[in-house]
Amino acid sequence: MDPTSAPPRRATCPRCQRPASACLCALARPARHQAQVLILVHPLEVGHAKGTGRLLHLCLPHSRVLVGEAFEPQALAQALAEPWDEADRAAPRRALLLYPPAPPGGLLPAAPAPPLPAGWLAEPARLRLLVLDATWRKSRKMLWANPALQRLPRLALQGVPASRYAIRKAHAPHQLSTLEAVQLALQQLEPGNAGLAALGEAMDAFVAGQRALWPAAMLDASQQHALTRRHPWPTATPSPT
Repeated sequence: MDPTSAPPRRATCPRCQRPASACLCALARPARHQAQVLILVHPLEVGHAKGTGRLLHLCLPHSRVLVGEAFEPQALAQALAEPWDEADRAAPRRALLLYPPAPPGGLLPAAPAPPLPAGWLAEPARLRLLVLDATWRKSRKMLWANPALQRLPRLALQGVPASRYAIRKAHAPHQLSTLEAVQLALQQLEPGNAGLAALGEAMDAFVAGQRALWPAAMLDASQQHALTRRHPWPTATPSPT
């Protein structure tokens, strides 16, 4: 095959890593937050047009992204503990996982999560929140494949509202996207932080942009293939101990 006849590669935005025609950068709304956020993205989510993990990263100045499913143990341990700035060197961050107390479905065995230490939630500036950006099925596999994640205390969401993720059909109104789940988690950790409203604004802009791209018939069909992609956080979860 003549290499000169190969179709040209689509231009990609170097910041959001999306095709230039679907760039997310204009949708990002910088949010003020104290807790750091480490987003562990499943490889199948990287190029998903309706995924919100990359937009979340663009909105959160104190966030980082790692892509993988089964991480090399030493690399994951370093990601959990390494300082991101000088303040971290003086007072190391405390890592906790945004996840229900028991994995939904319970199909893969996992060690019980340790209790959330008393006093951690009173110091959000000392926290590093880990988030699994994946379908529930893939998130269970990520948890099972990475014992270091199983050993982390967990933050469970409280008072889960109806989702704004209108571009995907869900089994229940409280099933959230990754961005929505993290916004709610940060609001729990930092009550009264009005700067977190920027995440909701970014989510609304993202949903509006996606809906504008899809004819109604195609949108309905795409929703039928995404019934389990959103995060069905329990509507009532026990308070951390």
